[in-house]
Amino acid sequence: MSKPIVAIVGRPNVGKSTLFNVLAGETISIVKDTPGVTRDRIYADCSWLDMNFTLIDTGGIEPDSKDVILSQMREQAEMAIATADVIIFIVDVRQGMVDADSKVADILRRSRKPVVLAVNKVDSFAKFGNDVYEFYNLGIGEPIPVSAASRLGLGELLDAVCAHFDASQLEEEDDDRPRIAIVGKPNVGKSSIINKLTGENRVIVSDIAGTTRDAVDTAVMHGGQEYVFIDTAGLRRKSKIKEDLERYSIIRTVAAVERADIVVLVIDATEGVTEQDAKIAGIAHDRGKGMIIAVNKWDAIEKNDKTIYEFTKKIRDTLAYMPYAEMLFISAKTGQRLNKLYDLIDAVRENQNLRVATGVLNEIMTEAVALQQPPSDKGKRLKLYYITQVAVKPPTFVIFVNDKELMHFSYTRYIENKIREAFGFRGTSLRFIIRERSGKEN
Repeated sequence: MSKPIVAIVGRPNVGKSTLFNVLAGETISIVKDTPGVTRDRIYADCSWLDMNFTLIDTGGIEPDSKDVILSQMREQAEMAIATADVIIFIVDVRQGMVDADSKVADILRRSRKPVVLAVNKVDSFAKFGNDVYEFYNLGIGEPIPVSAASRLGLGELLDAVCAHFDASQLEEEDDDRPRIAIVGKPNVGKSSIINKLTGENRVIVSDIAGTTRDAVDTAVMHGGQEYVFIDTAGLRRKSKIKEDLERYSIIRTVAAVERADIVVLVIDATEGVTEQDAKIAGIAHDRGKGMIIAVNKWDAIEKNDKTIYEFTKKIRDTLAYMPYAEMLFISAKTGQRLNKLYDLIDAVRENQNLRVATGVLNEIMTEAVALQQPPSDKGKRLKLYYITQVAVKPPTFVIFVNDKELMHFSYTRYIENKIREAFGFRGTSLRFIIRERSGKEN
């Protein structure tokens, strides 16, 4: 199931980050009364009633600004608009309608995306109610009065946003083909890998970072099975500004990962694993996707008998939160080991869908508890009553305990390791839900 993407856009300092933080339920964006403080898009998973969506916060759009940072923010916002299914266009009732609002409205009209117009800072409808109607002049639809700071009008706003969601996005798809997102920093060889797999140049390949404009789905037949590869993108560089390309890759990655079952993180062997690789991998990990790390350009590395071991250790150390990830050393240029990618995808997919009988899980847990006593606090010891698997993709387990506060992360990880020792689950994260129960049921 692919979650709709909602982008909050508008000129600087109209309250985008405040609205984002309220809807996301936590303070994620920097909020400061200086235009241009939110420079990077930030995203969060949100829900309203029974609908889930991904929310993107953007830097403000200054349509005609020559300022380097504001120009970069405009490009970020334009990418967010291109990626989004629905756009919240936010304006400021206290400043009134300004020329820049009209120019942003023009950009949004050209996108042909559904737009919901939010008039922010309406803390009192009696005081500002009539001023809201001025924004009908933008020609972008009915203005909805809200106050992000006072949390007023947000239900009506979210109702309007969710009304634009495509019903097919909110339903489980019948398409059971494995969907694989190829992610990574710009210019690490993502498009080249897909071209090699398809045997034809379906994706533009260039040495200029960020030449793949949009996510592209490519269906490939291999061994009688059809696979769908999702190529993620940077942004075509429209100016000579030396953009920080990291910010351009994040939202493309989020959008592609949402639609994928398995994520292939491509790392450039000549550069080694970087902090940005860890950020991109974290997006897939947080969403419980299958994970394969493909180290590309392996043919360009001078090797000895320890090279693979040392490279593997560095990647494992940097991506320590996902020790389950499968790893493959490849060359898109020569095709070296590329066909093994299919075997790994099949294995990871099988592990994602693996179900373990409740009786077997409880035997593993009982043995684990006997080997390592659960933690205690102030004389009260953690008791683990029961474990059962409740879902796949990723495999999800519920553990019933006497006190959730006593179930430390480290002990959950210990139980996870015991389950992995028994069943492997290579390539997929495992999720654990801890539930309290007052006493052991008979």
